[in-house]
Amino acid sequence: MALRLLVTRPQPQAGAWVARLRAQGIDALALPLLAIDAVVDLGELHAVWHDLPRYALAMFVSPNAVSHFFAARPAGIAARSWPPGTRAGATGPGTLQALQMAGVPSALCVAPPAHAAQFDSAALWMQLQGERWSGREVLVLRGNGGRDEFAALLREAGAAVHFTQAYQRCAARPTADERALLDAAIANPQTHLWWLSSAEAVATLAQLAPAAHWRGATALASHPRIAERALSLGFGHVFEAPPTLGAVQAALLRIERCLQSSPP
Repeated sequence: MALRLLVTRPQPQAGAWVARLRAQGIDALALPLLAIDAVVDLGELHAVWHDLPRYALAMFVSPNAVSHFFAARPAGIAARSWPPGTRAGATGPGTLQALQMAGVPSALCVAPPAHAAQFDSAALWMQLQGERWSGREVLVLRGNGGRDEFAALLREAGAAVHFTQAYQRCAARPTADERALLDAAIANPQTHLWWLSSAEAVATLAQLAPAAHWRGATALASHPRIAERALSLGFGHVFEAPPTLGAVQAALLRIERCLQSSPP
């Protein structure tokens, strides 16, 4: 039984993932559950760009944080310039690639290894915890709100942590085609696989389809925390895999075998 994989990341990441998956012969469609907007006032981002050399580390929580931060670079700062004393932290391979494409030297980037079991701030901290952080300053670039465990670990190690909002997250605004795809997936759960990459996306799904019954639906979650949210919504089958192409391909085969062997 071939499953249609629904990529729920925000655009443009959803479209990029769909192209990669289709190139591997996987039936995938984009169904974003979150939208990403620029912040209204760019003044704080402009100020951070000028102050960037003071930070020992600038940590980016996602590719969206990278793209919106670099889009807000002031005109007086040369393109593809990055202070040599500031490292750029990434939570996973997508964020790392975005940093490198934006012009941050690879030698200044730090991220979990490509074979990591999961990609998040805890995995990034594993690469940093052995260093001296006392008296150093760290910048965290993220959306509106977010989790603070990474900052707490740095502060315990003696660092001063500053947060800057680089973009704005909001609920998805489905097009007519996306709404039709959502309705089709709910009506035919046995032929669709929801690839969930955000706990907020699960909440949005509940808002978009408040009357839906998820017992027959299957989800692939990119993090244990997201898997928990999917189970709490009522998904009957929830699997986990890190967000890499190879891991998703392997998970898809595993899921299809598991569903084929499950009783109706």
